[in-house]
Parts: sequence; C-alpha cells; structure tokens
Amino acid sequence: MTIRTANKQPIKHNFIAGEWRPSAEYMENINPSDTNDVIARYAIASSNDVQDAVSAAATAMPVWSNSTSGERFEILDAIGSEIIQRQHELGDLLAREEGKTLKEAVAEAHRAGSLFKFFAAEVYRSETEGYRSLRPGISLEVRREPIGVVAAITPWNFPLAIPAWKIAPALAYGNTVVFKPAELVSGSAWALAEIISRAGLPEGVFNLVMGQGTEVGAALVEHADVAGVTFTGSTAVGRKIGATTFARGGKMQLEMGGQNPLIVLDDADLESAVEFAINGSFYSTGQRCTASSRLIVTEGIHDAFVAAMLHRMQGLRIGDARNPDTEIGPVVSEAQLNNNLDYLRTAKIEGARLLTGGEELKRPTPGWYLSPALFTHATREMQICREEVFGPIASVISVSNYDEALLVANDSDFGLSAGIVSNDRKIIDHFTTNVQAGMVQINLPTAGMDFHAPFTGRKNSSYGPPEKGSHCREFFTNSKVVHANYGERLKPKKEGS
Repeated sequence: MTIRTANKQPIKHNFIAGEWRPSAEYMENINPSDTNDVIARYAIASSNDVQDAVSAAATAMPVWSNSTSGERFEILDAIGSEIIQRQHELGDLLAREEGKTLKEAVAEAHRAGSLFKFFAAEVYRSETEGYRSLRPGISLEVRREPIGVVAAITPWNFPLAIPAWKIAPALAYGNTVVFKPAELVSGSAWALAEIISRAGLPEGVFNLVMGQGTEVGAALVEHADVAGVTFTGSTAVGRKIGATTFARGGKMQLEMGGQNPLIVLDDADLESAVEFAINGSFYSTGQRCTASSRLIVTEGIHDAFVAAMLHRMQGLRIGDARNPDTEIGPVVSEAQLNNNLDYLRTAKIEGARLLTGGEELKRPTPGWYLSPALFTHATREMQICREEVFGPIASVISVSNYDEALLVANDSDFGLSAGIVSNDRKIIDHFTTNVQAGMVQINLPTAGMDFHAPFTGRKNSSYGPPEKGSHCREFFTNSKVVHANYGERLKPKKEGS
C-alpha cells in the first residue's frame, strides 16, 4: 500500500499477514546520485510487527507446505514474469536508490525475474530419492521436507537479485518467509514485495518487515519460531547471527565478506587482463563481495599492466547512476563513502602508492561520488589487502612468479572468488585445484556468476549450504530417511495355518 504526505512523498508500509500495515515510524530513502532527491518514506517495523510477521508465517506453514507443485510453479513463474516485464522500471528504481548504473540495474532486475522462473521449474524435481537397502526386503528412501519459517536478511548492494535467490527457493521448497531488506534499499525491496503480494500466495506465506538490522534483524534472528536464517552481509554481522541461530538450534546459511584476488601472469593478454580488472574492481562502484580487491601481477607484465590500467581508468565516466552514459555511479551512502576514505588514508600511511583516483568528485547534483583508486607497492600485510573494502579501490601486488602469486592469493581470511588471467593450461589447472576459494574464474572478472550455479565461499566468506541453484536445497529442506519393510513377514497368519 502507498499513500502520499502533504509534500507528495510516497509512504510505503510493511506487508504482514497479507496486509499492508502502517507503522509508527518511517525512514527517508535518499538518492546517492542526488541527495536532494527523496524517493519515498518507508516503514520501520516494531518488535510487535516482527512477532506478528513470524506468527503469520508459522500459521501459514501447514497450508503452503502441502500445496501442490503446480500451485507453487504458477505463483513463482508469475512473479518472475512480472519482474522481467517491468525490468526497466525496476532497474531505474534500483539505480536511483542504490547508485548502480542503469545498465547494471536493469540486468539485475532481469536476473531476479529469471531466478523466480528457475525455482518455479525446480518445484517439479522429485522430493524423494530412492536407494537400494543393504538388507533384503527393505525399501529405503530419503524425503525432503521444508524447514519452516525462513528469515531472509539481505544487503543493499544487490537489492533485487539477492532477495530473489533467497525468497524464491524458500517458497519453492514449501517454506514461508519473513523478508528483512537493508534499509538503504527499501524501495527495491518494497517493489519486489508488492509483486509477490499479488501473486496468489496464501495469507502469511510471505511477509516484509523493513528497518534497522540491529533491531528488526536481531528480533528475527532471535525468534524461536524462525527455523532458518539466510543472511548475506559482513563477516562480523554474520558471525553474530550464526552464534545466535546456533544457540537456539536454527539452521543458517551465511554469505559474508570477500577480499578477492585476480592473478595476472606474464603470458596474459594485456588488454583482456585490464578489462577483467576494471570490471571486477570498479563496476558496481566496487560494492560487490566478489570484487577484485587484490590485483596480483607478475614482474614481467607488471609495468605494462599498471600503465594500461591508468590509461583505461582515465576514460571511465563517473556520474549519476541513471544517466545511460555513466560507467561508475556514486557510493551508496555517506557512511560508506567515509569508510572508503578511511581505507584510502590508511593505505597511504602503510606505504601503498596511490597512482590515481580516490578523490571526492563534484557533479551537477550533490552526491557521494568517489573516483576509482589504484594503488601500487601494496603488500599482503596492509589493511587494504586484508579487509573487505567494499568500494572502488584496487591494489596491485607485484610478485616474481606464479608460485608466489598463488601463495599471496591464498594468504587471506576470506575465500569467496578468485581469478587468473593466463594462457598456460597447466598453470590454470594447478590454480583451479589449489586456490582456496569457493568460486574460480579463468580469464574472466572475479565478479559475475551464473544464477543457476551454487554461490559459495570458504574460510570467513561463507558458512552453511551454498546459495543459488539446486544445491541450496540443502538449506531450505530437511532430510527424512525412511526404512520400510513391506514384506510377507508383516502379513497376519491365517487361521489354521
């Protein structure tokens, strides 16, 4: 439900138990490309709202978990179709509130629709697997059953795609959902929820509660009736969620930070290597957990690579995210911009050399604009090479050979995505086997994954079953192993026998 205030700002409510519910408090959603532009005011859920949303989801579980594959398919497919039909409208809203370029935003909207359609098809997969028992006359099968109420807690950097790859499988496998988006992107979340609200789901199957993670998110994670928490965000927050969820016996699926290496070897095609680095390091304003933060470059190509990067970066067009010519939009918020500036200052103090960028920019409209930054003389001990920066900042680390490059790449607390640019198949095969990452990219940017494949990391990047693709079934369902004896021994004896 949408209403308008006297100054014509739209007001958007939470969606609980099949109704759009007003709130006592609302928050403004600001356009990072033009901070004078207030998109709308979005409800802040109370603890009672969270309680009601979880109760509605729990009450709806028996109906939805027993729905047919056909019913689930029709609803999920309809949601996917509407998202794709409205991808330009949704993409424009996404670009307006998050700062992602219009091209990237529209592509993300399309991906969100495709994810719903993928999981619509998944409902027709068998929920039972048969096995041959070790004992004669015994049947053995493993059934998959929904876990119950799922809390989907999502970040601001992919405000349509990440909610889609959590909500769609949760519904496909028969669970009910309470969706808590990042408050910076309430607009995209509300638009997605509005589409879902009209798709024919029974009351309470899907609920939206908006607000601060420290309050709304915490109330969800702590709730005894929430069977599982699927979370994407920082490692620090993920650890807190994991500890709380474990303590009360819930399931968890945690996708967290990254500090991703892109190795460039002497035999790499220079032009391609530069494009992969530009894409991975700076597109989406560097605000991706799979961004190429560390560019690990061997000595033979190092100077040429750095020179080519500098030349390519000079031509990047930085501006309003909704301008079709913009290649790099603003940072999502003032707080995030200040965080980026802190990393830039620390890197200089620690001895990294800033070759270009790292400056706040003025544009026709006030916004949080930062020119993409490139450091050289970086070392693996520096903070900028150890922590997740989440901004348009990349560091070049010079190494002598592939062996040292692999050592540096693996010297990280994270293990999400890792890439290599080379034409040596033997080295590529060795890298694929030995790099400590959940996802490997060969002659590609470190960012950019197919939506039907699992999304997963190692070390501090991930915990629990992977997201996306059919592999996510491990989180959204519980296994039930059934041994049965249907043999003659069970038949009652006839009289006189």
